[in-house]
Amino acid sequence: MKGLLTFLIVFSVVVIFHEFGHFFFARRGGILVREFSIGMGPKIFGHQGKDGTAYTLRLLPIGGYVRMAGVGEDETEITRGMPVTLVLNEEGKVVKINTSSKVQLTNGIPVVTESFDLENELYYAGYVNNDETQLMRYEVLHDATIIEQDGTEVRIAPTDVQFQSAKLSRRMMTNFAGPMNNFILAILLFIVIAFMQGGVAVTDTNAIGAIQADSPAATAGLKEGDQIQTIDGVKISSWQELTTAILASPDQPLTLSVKRGTETFETTVTPETTTVEGQKTVRIGIQVPMATGFMAKIIGGFKQAIGNSLNIFQALGDLIVRPDLDKLGGPVAIFQMSSQAAQQGFATVLAFIAILSMNLGIINLFPFPALDGGKLVLNVIEGVRGKPMSVEKEGLLNLIGFGALMLLMILVTWNDIQRFFFH
Repeated sequence: MKGLLTFLIVFSVVVIFHEFGHFFFARRGGILVREFSIGMGPKIFGHQGKDGTAYTLRLLPIGGYVRMAGVGEDETEITRGMPVTLVLNEEGKVVKINTSSKVQLTNGIPVVTESFDLENELYYAGYVNNDETQLMRYEVLHDATIIEQDGTEVRIAPTDVQFQSAKLSRRMMTNFAGPMNNFILAILLFIVIAFMQGGVAVTDTNAIGAIQADSPAATAGLKEGDQIQTIDGVKISSWQELTTAILASPDQPLTLSVKRGTETFETTVTPETTTVEGQKTVRIGIQVPMATGFMAKIIGGFKQAIGNSLNIFQALGDLIVRPDLDKLGGPVAIFQMSSQAAQQGFATVLAFIAILSMNLGIINLFPFPALDGGKLVLNVIEGVRGKPMSVEKEGLLNLIGFGALMLLMILVTWNDIQRFFFH
């Protein structure tokens, strides 16, 4: 249960932060966000905001989504002959259209739909009380709302507030904002972790940090701040070289040349083999030195984010050169890693969220149809051509891209199930 809860929190935080980036810059760009949802599936709660966005909470706590006017399958399902209820203002103009049988409006007019245009002409025509002798045509207000069949109330989407009507620069920023938010989240979390830990590890030094009591290092007389210059005559210049030498010599005495202040002396230390969380390791009882200043923690958080992003690029490069499904992970792998992180503490969970957020941001910028990177490529092509690609061609590209992504997700998920449950 703890692992499941951690998975839901991790996945939701990363996805919602991503979607909030799209939401914020869409609104800044004059694009109507018809719905901002936390969760998926059936609606539990909905609120129509003054900004025109319907804020909804849905049953399945897995991520969320932003529904922008004119993007994807955004149209509300209305067909000729459909019974609806129209609410009019004092001037006889439509302010609300109810298509749902779940919502009853006492002040509405029952109409059987004949024709309508909620994008350009903004009218609704139909037979009042199902009387075919009373075909009425009503003007629809630009900011009218429509209650969809599941009971969600959203604004109608006239052409001027649709995604394609916004300036190219604003559409590009809206597309980029999701991955950008993932990078921001990762950086912020790494900075928070640095403050939680009291500082950031300094690994480009041969100095040592805190000494554990009753450890081989304490017995050898080592103190925090000592610089290990050589081990058995081999020069040491970084923490990586120091730990490598120790791990390679379990239960074997090592001669250390140590600099303390202006003095240099030699001492002998014998690394001991011990078990930590079920794993055998070799140690002498020293910790990595920490930079504890305020700016050091801020800069350390940035460096951690950059370092992890470089690791992701290396992994992606290796995947391209040597393709292997085992190098990819889907929801099952994320659940598995979330469970492991939950057992190791809050800081580990935050680190996992940061790494996952960075992954999502980078992968979403891939120039592949249906991903944000693919949309940005189409934006660039539009800028070069001076006109957008046709809606039909763009829709086909996105459909192909989405299909390919779904197929890959199915393959990765099936591979994860086999790896984690049948091996």
